Amino acid sequence: MTTMNTPTDTNTLSSYNPSTGELVGTVPVTPANQVDAVIAKARAAMPAWAALSAQERADMLKPAGEKLIERADELGKILSLEQGKPLAEGIGEFKGCGMRMNDEVDEVAKAMIPDVLTDETVESTLYYDPYGVCAAITPWNFPALMPHWTIVPALVAGNTVILKPSEQTPLVADEYVKILNEFLPEGVLQIIHGEDDQGKMLVAGDVNMIAFTGSKTTGQHIMAAAAPGLKRLILELGSKDPCIVLEGADIDKAVGFAANNTFRNCGQVCVSTERIYVQDTIKEEFVSKLIEKVKEFKVGDCLDETSTIGPMVMNEQKVHVLAQIEDAKAKGAVVLCGDTPLDGNFIQPTILDNMNHTMDIMVVETFGPVACIQTVKDADEAIELANDTEYGLGAVFFGEEQVVRDLARRSTAGMVGVNKSLGGATGSPWVGARMSGIGYHSGPLGHRQFCQLRVVSTNKGS
Repeated sequence: MTTMNTPTDTNTLSSYNPSTGELVGTVPVTPANQVDAVIAKARAAMPAWAALSAQERADMLKPAGEKLIERADELGKILSLEQGKPLAEGIGEFKGCGMRMNDEVDEVAKAMIPDVLTDETVESTLYYDPYGVCAAITPWNFPALMPHWTIVPALVAGNTVILKPSEQTPLVADEYVKILNEFLPEGVLQIIHGEDDQGKMLVAGDVNMIAFTGSKTTGQHIMAAAAPGLKRLILELGSKDPCIVLEGADIDKAVGFAANNTFRNCGQVCVSTERIYVQDTIKEEFVSKLIEKVKEFKVGDCLDETSTIGPMVMNEQKVHVLAQIEDAKAKGAVVLCGDTPLDGNFIQPTILDNMNHTMDIMVVETFGPVACIQTVKDADEAIELANDTEYGLGAVFFGEEQVVRDLARRSTAGMVGVNKSLGGATGSPWVGARMSGIGYHSGPLGHRQFCQLRVVSTNKGS
């Protein structure tokens, strides 16, 4: 069975259920030679949209939040059928977007308020102006949330937006855009569908900025294509997030985090825990409890209410994960649970022990339901291994509070959780480091990434 979403003809993109392989629906493909016309329409809509205040733009979007909540059950089902995550999670993704809409748009509008700096002779006003046309290219793992995180701040900041969603999840993105467009002027938000050709035409076209979430390799291609025009970039790319568990840790808390963060959404999360480093003195207890926890998960169809883990989004992703598991086993990995063959795009949650960095699965992004455990003797060895990666999105450390706080400052990740998940306080940006990205989003600092900072200075008293 394959669930790669491909055009059934040159005009149609078909979307398939990764649980069953059945057709979910189709959308029209945007001809690549029409992408420039879409960009031109966005540019024509830009002056009137930018002329509104940020708060006016925010208020225009608020009713869309109510509509997202109202239709969450219906849209969440489409999301789950198309992406594979359990139905409750699909519904929750839409409800979350809708419930947070009012606060989010107000937060963006507040971030757009000019700042004023003064000294003895000069007063400078820092304005946060729109760039112009923003290309948003989003992935399939959170096909409502990822467009939402990009589109909302870009629009409230005064940009017009063209969304190119993943070809794996076109239906749900299409529905999301239709809802927002019920409340927006013509041309302010548009969507294009297709595969590589459409994405390349969008990046090469007359856009001012590109916000992309996806693989490191694609991000590198986008950066190269954007270089001649020095287009502004926000790139959230791959990751290989570590979790360190040391003496003094609340083992139950650490196990709960590791199990949830490794296996939720079938491991298809940018900040999934992909490497676990456990101190030798507490390893036995940690591993025993992790196995117990993982055996509670039930793999199954997204519409089965008893399922806690759905399928991989496509067969190609399953093949990649299984190949990494086989490579690890050939190099000495020990299977503690899972690694049993399943039909279709499903993979049994798997725990591997006796890991080391010669194994592909410890250095190359997995994006699948595999917990990889390596034993360490102390904090120094743990942080050295945790930092032994080209990536730097998130990291989570459990242990004595001061020890792991100090360790966090030695981490090369952009976001670090100390005895908790890496989620920050309200207003914190989502930040990647190293090969995990350029720029950042969310929170006032992230919202301003969608703006051109313009400094206007006058003599005081003039």
